[in-house]
Amino acid sequence: MGRKGRNVTNRGGSTANAMTGKVVLVTGGTGSFGKKFAEITLREHHPRVLRVFSRGEFLQYEMRQSFRDERLRFFIGDVRDRDRLYRAMDGVDIVVHAAALKQVPACEYNPIEAIRTNVDGAVNVIDAAIDRGVGKVLALSTDKAVNPVNLYGATKLCAEKLFIRGNAYVGEKATRFSCIRYGNVIGSRGSVIPMFKAQRETGTITITDGRMTRFWLTLDHGVRFVIGCMELMQGGEIFVPKLPSMRVMDLAKAIAPECKIDHIGIRPGEKLHEVLLAEDEARSAYDTGQMYVIRPTQGRRPGEGNGSGERLPDGFRYESGTNGHWLEVEELRRLAGEE
Repeated sequence: MGRKGRNVTNRGGSTANAMTGKVVLVTGGTGSFGKKFAEITLREHHPRVLRVFSRGEFLQYEMRQSFRDERLRFFIGDVRDRDRLYRAMDGVDIVVHAAALKQVPACEYNPIEAIRTNVDGAVNVIDAAIDRGVGKVLALSTDKAVNPVNLYGATKLCAEKLFIRGNAYVGEKATRFSCIRYGNVIGSRGSVIPMFKAQRETGTITITDGRMTRFWLTLDHGVRFVIGCMELMQGGEIFVPKLPSMRVMDLAKAIAPECKIDHIGIRPGEKLHEVLLAEDEARSAYDTGQMYVIRPTQGRRPGEGNGSGERLPDGFRYESGTNGHWLEVEELRRLAGEE
């Protein structure tokens, strides 16, 4: 089974000044990530203003009632709407771009809508950030962007390329773009855990393929990793955290140990194992100890701020199925709130 996994909610390095006194905007800010980002940012990093940009009027109302913090500002808008982004980014110092269509089946069934949000929306964010003089933009990506086999992954690959090459468009301006690429988030909307919990009431849970593995992290860990990378980014990097893997069969044992398992077959666009860093990318990536940093191969290069790190060996591949760090059933139960 490999060695026992570490707690994936560990805190990153000190980033107390990353957002202090700054105006920060998060797109998709009423989603799982956005709410946790707001919670940690307001409590620990003391921005002057945190702007929440999203489409959901009622979700914004709920978030406003929950937080009741005068530093929060709410902008109803869609990343497809270029003009609204220009208005929302006026006076903004830092943008965290979390808005996306994320459900693989929904993107497969609505490909044009996925492209309009995930690709065209990325272009709008880039243009608005440059023209409004935003200092730093961090875009969230996914392991599914590596060697994509579904449309969601393909759109996120395109978005990564757009943000990294966006640094070439800034000219003499100060805007810098970087990306964060990580795996499945425990407890986020659309996570397999809520599905298993609902299915166990019937006595049977469904699994597509028992060999499947995934990278796994908590929402808290994901948010803290993003905040930490704000200090490190120089522009053009893709930051990849070192994460534990989990086996879907272990997750089933953790959530529904008494249930029958129905193997329904792998779905279109689904992988057996996920990859966070592919062999071709590894040639320009470095191991900094806590993460891998993929540095830009063209245009602007990062400075000393993110550390030099060690070059990765030829043929290096960071895959969930061959990872040396595994979450065991007991820790999965704890992380899933079953203990």
